[in-house]
Amino acid sequence: MPYKFSSAEEIEKPLSYSISRQVLLQSKPNAHTWFHPRVAVIPNLDPTQPSTVLMVLQKLLPVSDYFSGMSTMLYSSKLNQWSKPITPPELGWKKGAGGIDIAVADVTPVWHPQLQKVIAVGTQIRYSKEGHQLDDKTRSHQTAYAIYDPKVEKWTSWKVLQMPTDKKYDYACSACAQWVVEPDGTLLLPFYHGPSSKTPFSVTVVRCTFDGTDIQFENEGNTLKLNKVRGLFEPSLIKFQNRYYLTLRNDLKSYISTSKDGLHFQPIKAWTFDDGKDLGSYNTQQHWISHSAGLFLVYTRRGANNDHIVRHRAPLFMAQIDPQKLTVLRKTEQIIVPEEGALLGNFGAADINRNESWVTVGERRNYKKIPKEQWKSNSVYLVKIKWSKPNQAKK
Repeated sequence: MPYKFSSAEEIEKPLSYSISRQVLLQSKPNAHTWFHPRVAVIPNLDPTQPSTVLMVLQKLLPVSDYFSGMSTMLYSSKLNQWSKPITPPELGWKKGAGGIDIAVADVTPVWHPQLQKVIAVGTQIRYSKEGHQLDDKTRSHQTAYAIYDPKVEKWTSWKVLQMPTDKKYDYACSACAQWVVEPDGTLLLPFYHGPSSKTPFSVTVVRCTFDGTDIQFENEGNTLKLNKVRGLFEPSLIKFQNRYYLTLRNDLKSYISTSKDGLHFQPIKAWTFDDGKDLGSYNTQQHWISHSAGLFLVYTRRGANNDHIVRHRAPLFMAQIDPQKLTVLRKTEQIIVPEEGALLGNFGAADINRNESWVTVGERRNYKKIPKEQWKSNSVYLVKIKWSKPNQAKK
């Protein structure tokens, strides 16, 4: 059974854990930058043997939001060693008519325990010859997925998830998103969507089926809207103690909503600290880390002597939340990746085992504003969160 809070006071007791940080990769100044690193655990078929961790990541090329095909790395817990990044041919760029390149970016991998495969979900993007994103055709931006079978160590090619013909899904992305595999094997994918990129996005959680090869739309929940700037986008979903939590990005603030069934969500609430003050996280992602005895948010925010960082995207913070009041417990906040002049806004978060959770993030430096003699490499960081109290069984 999952751990249950026995009293309101117990929520106020922060869980204890330790943090270690290591550099996995580095890229030279003004070369490509390794970006969007995210992981999924592949359990060993023999439960007495160590697991493997699969990381997906991409090269951010020297144009804004211009990404390569997807690369992968594998971590052997038995050897305590990472493989070098490779780009399987199935996951690389595809060529379209007129010199158009088609890539899949903003990818999150998740292990599907019922069918013993990893599903990688991201957004398909069309690029011009100059590396600019194109939204010149209906449904240019759609959700795509690829499947990794660890038994044969093979990936499928990218497939596009077919959405209903409603115009609200003409731009439909489940991207940079944490998502949930249900006990019955169905998937809960949080989407941000709209008729095009020119209107504010809305967010809807969609239930899909998965047969080991194909993902198919099954049904959808209610739609969350915010008619401010670009609306709501890049949502991340987690299930904690039989309740679903959704954190949402907006250009001005970040928001939280909850659901009993994973599809139908309450009106959004702006993220605040438990003292009522605004969290200060805006125009970037937030993601979840869970423990059976507590739920945590990972985020960036204003107010940390970081006005010189674009969109205040460093340092990277982690704090426990109050799951009833939906606030961030200020006294639990700590920096897990410090600010060193680089943006840290695009990252991943995942539970690895009952003793450990990981946050993975790639730096991005603006070399145009840094004297050449001060240039540093961009690093990919792995932050290991080791729990003092092991996780109990989760539902």
